[in-house]
Amino acid sequence: MSSTGVSSADVVVEGETIEALLAPGSSLAASAAESAERVIDATGRYVVPGGVDVHTHLALEMSPEATVSDSFETGTVAAAWGGTTTVVDFCNQTLGDDVRRSVDEQFAKAEGQCVIDYAFHMSMGDVTDSALKEMPTLIDEGITSFKYYMAYPGHVYSDDGQILRAMQVAAETGAMVMVHAENGIAIDVLREQAVERGNTDPVWHGRTRPSELEGEATHRAISLAAVAGAPVYIVHLSATEALAEVAAARDRGRNVFAETCPQYLYLSIEDHLTQEGIDGLTYVCSPPLREHHHSGSLWTGLRADDLSVVSTDHCPFCEKDKLLGIDDFRLTPNGLGSIEHRMDLIHQGVVDGHLSIARWVETCSTTPARLFGMYPKKGVIAPGSDADVVIYDPSRRHTLGVESHHMNSDISAWQGFDLTGAVETVMSRGQMVIDNGKFVGRTGRGRFVKRGLSDLLI
Repeated sequence: MSSTGVSSADVVVEGETIEALLAPGSSLAASAAESAERVIDATGRYVVPGGVDVHTHLALEMSPEATVSDSFETGTVAAAWGGTTTVVDFCNQTLGDDVRRSVDEQFAKAEGQCVIDYAFHMSMGDVTDSALKEMPTLIDEGITSFKYYMAYPGHVYSDDGQILRAMQVAAETGAMVMVHAENGIAIDVLREQAVERGNTDPVWHGRTRPSELEGEATHRAISLAAVAGAPVYIVHLSATEALAEVAAARDRGRNVFAETCPQYLYLSIEDHLTQEGIDGLTYVCSPPLREHHHSGSLWTGLRADDLSVVSTDHCPFCEKDKLLGIDDFRLTPNGLGSIEHRMDLIHQGVVDGHLSIARWVETCSTTPARLFGMYPKKGVIAPGSDADVVIYDPSRRHTLGVESHHMNSDISAWQGFDLTGAVETVMSRGQMVIDNGKFVGRTGRGRFVKRGLSDLLI
């Protein structure tokens, strides 16, 4: 199974890599099976490249009161259970922080903790001359993408001039610029006005971050990238207005890319954020959940390749952390957990007729690997590639929820979701991590992936 379609093949793994793809029933396949240490019969299953999740937040301190509940250990274990074999997390520089210190700190958190392979983006929240000078050095070290926020003034917000300067460096070096595209200045006005009126319930998190302000910021990010001559990747796109801006730019042949996340494909402000108390607070994330009609546009965007990638923005919390916002939605830490469910949720899109099987593999494995400089090492089953292989049962039915998930959280945004299709076996660089539904991985075997530049830029 690949991004180009379905075919029959015997996959030969030697050490950490894929040695060959052989025609079933051939003499070469028979000879390989005779000499193999182990043969796995995947009849009736899909054999797909391990998932590549290029947007996760592990071991992140959101505030002095709230820290993401998944460490690099628990988060990568959960990812493996869900068929993801590579994650790309963030080195997080906030206002006043030093870039190098932020990088060293994140490496220290991950070292010796990961079950699967991992890489880093640089999240730059204080665009200074010294920070910009670090970009070429980080690229040499395998951190080749840089994230900037149009949201969260006073914390990680960058104005248009700062983002333009960063994009100019990216244009010179070939780096990928990632943008959180929401108009944070306007959003803060709306949030303050809501609370002044006494509107403090979870639903106001969504109502004070309207889709129009995501569309406006997306337009602005694309325009700045055009001026700088840099590629731009819009993270966690949730709104029809933002998608229209991305589609128009791609139609003009621009190096503009975007991801969406499962929560924007399945969850809604009407069904989830309107609930009171912890039932609503569980679904607070940014951008917020949108009205029903947006999800249909996003599925269409995935089919048409206006949306290139499905990631998770995995940022889970426990109930006690979400309850910090019980009297004021603004105090709720933003984020929810999906790292374990991404492959299954998007496969459900195949079952429901939204996507082809090939597009499932493309958006969850191949394209993220290509966009972020890991292909063909990752994202494909081919001779010479890392043996990151998932055996997937397309007919197994199961129900998501706290009782069965492996993420380190006592709440779930996916409680009660019934899905068809589940991971059976996961191999990471030739080593079994999930073996026929049993975890056999080892903490610390995950390796840092030194990434190159994107191979999808024109």
